Amino acid sequence: MTTTAAPRSSSASKSKQKTGITEGLRFGRFPITAVQPVIEEGRFPAKALPGEDLVVGATVFREGHDQLGVSAVLLDPKGKERQRVRLAPAPGERGKGTDRWEGLLTPTAPGAWTFAIEAWHDRYGTWHHNAEVKVEAGIDVELMLAEGVALLAEAAGESTRSGADKRILRGASEGLADTSKTAEERLATGFSAEVAAVVERQPIRELVTVSGQYPLLVERDLAGRGAWYEFFPRSEGAVFDPTAGTWTSGNFTTAAKRLDAVADMGFDVIYLPPIHPIGFQHRKGRNNTLTPGPQDPGSPWAIGSEAGGHDAIHPELGSFEDFDAFVARANQLGLEVALDLALQAAPDHPWVKTNPEWFTTRVDGSIAYAENPPKKYQDIYPLNFDNDPAGLSKEILRIVFLWVSHGVKIFRVDNPHTKPVWFWEWLIGKVNKKHPDVVFLAEAFTRPAMMHALGRAGFQQSYTYFTWRNTKAELESYFQEVSHESPAYFRPNFFVNTPDILTEYLQYGGPAAFRIRAALAATASPLWGVYAGFELYEHVARPGAEEYIDNEKYEFKDRNWDAAAASGHSLAPYITRLNAIRKTHPALGDLQNLTLHHSTDDATIVFSKHKTLADGSKDTLIIVVNVDPHGTRESTVTLDLSALSLDPSDFTANGRFWVDDLVSGESWEWGEYNYVRLDAHVEPAHILNIRR
Repeated sequence: MTTTAAPRSSSASKSKQKTGITEGLRFGRFPITAVQPVIEEGRFPAKALPGEDLVVGATVFREGHDQLGVSAVLLDPKGKERQRVRLAPAPGERGKGTDRWEGLLTPTAPGAWTFAIEAWHDRYGTWHHNAEVKVEAGIDVELMLAEGVALLAEAAGESTRSGADKRILRGASEGLADTSKTAEERLATGFSAEVAAVVERQPIRELVTVSGQYPLLVERDLAGRGAWYEFFPRSEGAVFDPTAGTWTSGNFTTAAKRLDAVADMGFDVIYLPPIHPIGFQHRKGRNNTLTPGPQDPGSPWAIGSEAGGHDAIHPELGSFEDFDAFVARANQLGLEVALDLALQAAPDHPWVKTNPEWFTTRVDGSIAYAENPPKKYQDIYPLNFDNDPAGLSKEILRIVFLWVSHGVKIFRVDNPHTKPVWFWEWLIGKVNKKHPDVVFLAEAFTRPAMMHALGRAGFQQSYTYFTWRNTKAELESYFQEVSHESPAYFRPNFFVNTPDILTEYLQYGGPAAFRIRAALAATASPLWGVYAGFELYEHVARPGAEEYIDNEKYEFKDRNWDAAAASGHSLAPYITRLNAIRKTHPALGDLQNLTLHHSTDDATIVFSKHKTLADGSKDTLIIVVNVDPHGTRESTVTLDLSALSLDPSDFTANGRFWVDDLVSGESWEWGEYNYVRLDAHVEPAHILNIRR
C-alpha cells in the first residue's frame, strides 16, 4: 500500500491532494509495489547485519511520459533517518521494461530498523528530457528555456539547500535566461555537471508518494558472518591404554589446549556437540551398532541419564567451573563457544520419569524412539510438543537461559525441523528479547519450505544443501539462490562436512576435493564451517553410507595434529590462509554481492564479490575454481566488467587491470576475456584481488 506525503521542496503545496477523493485507496499518486526485502508483507522482519549492503528494490511506475524518481530511506531503531539512497533501474534483464528499481542500503548497528520507498515526479529530469529533445529540434525553444529558468530559480530558493548549492542553481537559472548566448549555450548551463550533482544530492521533487515502513532486523556480526570449527571435547586429550584396551576421556581442561590451534586457523566459533550426560539404555556402539562394549561412550545426542539431563554436564567432561574456564579461554583467544541444543532424550533421561507427557506413547505403552527410515535411533526419544506445549516450552527456555548465564551466546540446534515452527518463533523471540545477541543455527537438512520457515521464525542462520552441490551447474544455481533469492530470511552456513555427512565428492576426490570445497565455502558465503578431521583429509566412509567409518559420534578419536603438520599432510595452512583473506576483505562478509561470470569450461566456476566501503575505497575479489578434483581444466573466462566497479585509474595502458592472487601470490593483467588453467593437484582456485 502506498500513500502520498508532502515532499521536501518548495513545491509542497502543488503536491497536496484534496482530501476525500484518495482517502482509503490502496494506491498513492504513483504505484509502489513488490517492495523488497519484505517477508510476507512485513509480518516478519528481513535480516541484515551491521555494514552489510542490502539490495532494496520496488516496482514503481507512472502514467504518461514524465520522469519518475525513486529512493529508499533507512530509519534507525529510534525512527531517525540515517540513509537516503536514490534507486536506479535494475540492471540486466530485471530492468528491461519491468519498472524495477534497485539500490543499496547499509545499516550500521544492531537493532530493529525500518525502511521505506519514496516515488516522486522528477521535475528536473522531466524538464531535462523535454528541453533536450525540443531545443535540438527547434520546437518551443524559448518556452523550454524559460521553464528551466523558473524551475532552477525556485529550487535555489529552498531553505533546506546549502548556500553553495543555492549559488549553483541560481547561476544556472541566470545562464538559461542570458539571451546574449545561443540556445545551445544557455541549455548547457542548465545541464552542467555541477547542476546535476546538486540535483542528485537533493532532487527537485513533487507529488511525493511514500510506501509503508518495512521492518529490518539488524543482528550482530556472528549472526551472519563467521567461520565455525566443530570438535568433540571428549576426544581432545583422550588417552588410549593399549595394554588395558581402555580409553580415558578428554575433558574441558584438555580440550582447552586445542583452542589455540583453532584460533590460529582464524576461526571465530568453536562448536561443541552436546556436553550432557549420555544415556545407557539402548546405547549405540561403534559405527552405530546395537551392541555397545563397556568402553563405548555412546552418542552425545542421546542425552540424559541418572547424572542429569540438558541442564547437566557429563561427569567425565568436568564441572560447570571447568566449562566456565573453557569458555573464558575461548573468549581470550577471540572465539565464541556454540553449544548444541538437541531437544531429545535418552530413555533414561530424567524427563522420561518426571514428564512422560513430553513424549509420544505408542498403543502398547512404550515410548516411540526416533526414526529416519532406514535409520533407527533406539537410543533417542523425540519430544512431543502437543501434549503439554506450555510446560515443555518453559522448561526448554529455562535450559537455554541457564547456558546463556554460563557464557553461551550461540546455539547450534539439532534437527529443528522435527519440532513445531511456532515453538521456535516463541523460543527465539523470548530469548532474543532478553538477550538480542544470542544466535541460533538451524541444522535442518530438509525440504526448502521448512528451512525457509525456520529462518522466518527467527533462526539467524542455517545449514544448507551446499554439501551436496558439487558440479559447476549445481553450484551456480545454488549460489544464485542463496545470494539473491532468499537472503532476507535465510542465511546459509556452508559447512564442508559434519560427523553425519561425508559426501562421495570427499570420499573419492582426494586432497584436491578438500581444497576445492574449502575455497568455495570460505568465499561464496560469509558463514562457513569445518568439522574436525577435515584438515587431515579424513575421507573413509562406512560401507554403503555417506558418513565416516569409526564415526566419532560413537567413539573417541585420537588425532595426531602435530604429526600431520610435520609431514605436510594437513590442510590447516590453507584453511588459515582462507580465513585470513576473509578477515581482510570486507567484500566476503556480504551475502548479496555475489555475481556469476562465464567460463567456457563446464568444470570451472567464476564469481566475484564487490563492496564499496564507507570511506569510498573498493574491495573486489574474483574467484575462479576448478571443481573437478581429478585433473587440470582450461577455460576462457568472460567477466561482466560492470559488476567489478572499475574506475578509469584502475586500468593499465593496455586497457586492462591488475589482479593479485591471494593464494599463490602471483599477479596478472586481466581484462574482459582471460585464459585460465587450474591444476586441481597443484592449486584448484584463484582468489584474485583487483589492485586499486
